[in-house]
Amino acid sequence: MDKIWDVAIIGSGPASLTCAIYTTRGAASTLVLAGEAWGGQLMLTTKVDNFPGFPEGIEGPDLMANMRKQAERFGATILDKTATNVDFTKNPKEIFVKNEKYLAKSVVVATGAQTTWLGIPGEKELIGRGVSTCAPCDGPFFKGKTVAVVGGGDTAMEEATVLTKHVSKVYLIHRRDEFRASSVMQEKVKTNKNIEIIWNTEVFRVNGEGKVKSLSLKNNKTNEESELKVDGLFVAIGHKPDSDLFKGKLEMDEKGYILNKDFHLKTSVPGVFVAGDVFDKEFKQAVVSAGLGCVAAFHCLDFLNK
Repeated sequence: MDKIWDVAIIGSGPASLTCAIYTTRGAASTLVLAGEAWGGQLMLTTKVDNFPGFPEGIEGPDLMANMRKQAERFGATILDKTATNVDFTKNPKEIFVKNEKYLAKSVVVATGAQTTWLGIPGEKELIGRGVSTCAPCDGPFFKGKTVAVVGGGDTAMEEATVLTKHVSKVYLIHRRDEFRASSVMQEKVKTNKNIEIIWNTEVFRVNGEGKVKSLSLKNNKTNEESELKVDGLFVAIGHKPDSDLFKGKLEMDEKGYILNKDFHLKTSVPGVFVAGDVFDKEFKQAVVSAGLGCVAAFHCLDFLNK
């Protein structure tokens, strides 16, 4: 703990581990505080078909294990410990894991984002078995089938629209009688003949053994309950950037996404950089996070050299 690392990376998804690969290859001593539940959102997925280099696809946990091994091969030290506090006012920067203190000349924040789930019975058990949060990732697995999307914002509209390229029918379920999405996105959905909107309705249970079979619904105006047969459920009620640790310490927007300067992935504190879904509110793809991890690494190495 007395060692001063060249780079400390907080997080353990594609952005973090790609960053570690590049910083270690750049001859910078690199510590990764991966967290007790390491690997990011890909640890909750099954087959990943859109990450380059795997023509037959790869299981999400396997992809992350490969990235971790690669970073370790080049010399990164990866600890499955969760950072609990930071002090970026000092040089070197201080990162705490409870009573332990780690020192680093530079820091990359790559803590990712957490999906906002419905929190209903059957949802967690069937993640990767019909329950998903990413239409571009998992839509092709539902070719010709019937699925449901839950949400009312731009993300839900986009998910539903993307899914119509693969599935035969999309039910768009919203708990209110109007969407909060932009008018352009709403128009796309309302004019798509393969999308049926179910208003004033909430999903209160996901049914199925081993895979999704149906959804239990409740109309919140009439309290009437019903069952909707579907092959998949896409939850699109938002993501929350995992940035609480940095509140008051780094500039962020009203939703908690960390702000970067001039797309150089520099934060409001010199020597602290950001990569991945903790600042990327638009794409949320593993390959984008990996690319951002690479960019952050180069800027970090440039900072160290200077």
